[in-house]
Amino acid sequence: MSTKKIWNPPPDLTVSEWSDRYRVLSAESSSEAGQWRTDRAPYQKEIMDAANDHRINTIVFMKSAQVGATEILNNIVGYFIDQDPSPTLVLQPTLAMAQAWSKDRLANMIRDSERLRTKVKDPKSRDSGNTVLSKKFPGGNINIVGSNSPAGLASRPIRILLCDEVDRYETSAGAEGDPINLAIKRTTTFWNRKVFITSTPTIKGLSRIEVAFEESDKRYYHVPCPHCATLQVLEWEQIHWEKSKPETAEYTCKHCETVIPESKKMWMLQNGQWIAENETKKVAGFHISELYSPWRTWVDMAIDFYNVKNQPEMLKTWVNTALGRTFDDPGESIEYGGLLDKRETYDHETVPNEVLLLTCGVDVQGDRLEAQVVGWSHNNECWVIDYKVIFGDPSSTHVWRDLDQYLLNSFTREDDKILKIVSTCIDSGGHHTQQVYAYTSKRVHRKIFAIKGSSQTQKPIAGRPSFVGRSRHVLYPVGTDTAKEVIYSRIKAENATIHFPATVDEEYFKQLTSEKRVVKYVKGAKKFQWVKKTRNNEALDTLVYAFAAVYILQPNYDRIEALIKQNKSTQKEHGKDVVKRRPRQAGWINSWK
Repeated sequence: MSTKKIWNPPPDLTVSEWSDRYRVLSAESSSEAGQWRTDRAPYQKEIMDAANDHRINTIVFMKSAQVGATEILNNIVGYFIDQDPSPTLVLQPTLAMAQAWSKDRLANMIRDSERLRTKVKDPKSRDSGNTVLSKKFPGGNINIVGSNSPAGLASRPIRILLCDEVDRYETSAGAEGDPINLAIKRTTTFWNRKVFITSTPTIKGLSRIEVAFEESDKRYYHVPCPHCATLQVLEWEQIHWEKSKPETAEYTCKHCETVIPESKKMWMLQNGQWIAENETKKVAGFHISELYSPWRTWVDMAIDFYNVKNQPEMLKTWVNTALGRTFDDPGESIEYGGLLDKRETYDHETVPNEVLLLTCGVDVQGDRLEAQVVGWSHNNECWVIDYKVIFGDPSSTHVWRDLDQYLLNSFTREDDKILKIVSTCIDSGGHHTQQVYAYTSKRVHRKIFAIKGSSQTQKPIAGRPSFVGRSRHVLYPVGTDTAKEVIYSRIKAENATIHFPATVDEEYFKQLTSEKRVVKYVKGAKKFQWVKKTRNNEALDTLVYAFAAVYILQPNYDRIEALIKQNKSTQKEHGKDVVKRRPRQAGWINSWK
């Protein structure tokens, strides 16, 4: 007598229930490896389960770091592989990040979660049909692409779209337009589509995730005070500490003003609830900050803030990654007149004792080279030290010989310690590219590098070098927009982290403030661009290149300071001049146009 095998339908699970039952965290990518527990961070439940709500087609998650956003995305992917197989697209900022997520996150999740391992074959298997960027399973598939890959966004309809770190996406996927819009168009044939968009925000007015969140129902996680029971959103403004002692930080209820101990945070999370501010049936938006994180304490956050509060570029990152907020940086121009009062009493002949190393930035013009020397100390606090204009055609050898002699100069601190220029960046983007390559290629051992500026937003001040031409010249990309943002934010800061000598003249400041950042629309997308207010901007450009040089170095200031202190000898102790003093020039810059 034959028997028939009876197949039971899969249990009707939500994403969070599936995760609690079947998801296993991998040791390589989690500090808490083992069985997934939604109750570890209760605010995650509603975000995940929104994927099961038929009334919602788009989920927006604007968040800080350390709140488990990546694992939420991973859980949604795992759920649809196992419970509701569909054509799925995971969109990462770049192709390299797409490959990294697939190898380090997706592959490990499939390996360690039995329900997934039985459905997604090992890519090493001959008949798997799987690659790093493409996975097949019964009833569906996953493709993983970068926002800079137009080909990956222009084929096959998809039902499930997951967009990770959207504020880091390219403005346009090649010439095709906005990558998110391109991807969403591929979901329109599915009545039951799901779009999940998540990111840490960036700059106000440019942040994709902020725009998406503002168009959602805007849900915030409200938690009860353990004293007065009043529901409230945790806000940074309620963190207080004793003066200069962030380690004493405490959270104060904004209703009863009672101090809430850190030990009550988990109880608050377990009894919290999401409350929407707007009425909408289709787009669920969630915002949460590190204040809610089970993996970060309020004291940790206070210490981090205290360490960066006087460093504008680092404060910006902290606001984005700790609070999950956009940074309000309108980029208005700076007027040079007010900077004259910021000059200090030092000059290029006597370098302040705080300076630990020197870098130089060189701009190449049609009839001259311009070089600016900058001193550096802890937290990349900097001092403008010297400026040199070398006249002559850059096609001629004597100009580069004069530059070489200048870069070999030594500078003396107030305590008679001798400093040399340890790294130099020279712009290769003009009409004398080959001359720059010819000069720098023989001096890489002196850390003299060719650079090329990039005006794309969010690019690092100094990127990874490439090797160009048959001679394999070393070329560093420089995020000029990012560097200018850092410089201008430092100039505007109340506590000076960039210093100017008393000998700086008005022309220098005119050039330093010669650009302003304005909002323009490129292929329909809002973008900040730097535009000139005046013709000459060499003082700003050379300062950018000097910044790039120190970012390439990534110096260990503690070690450098220790080495300087160990060197007891001075030129007086040697009984002779180690450094030949240069005569004071009539103008700080030897010849302005």
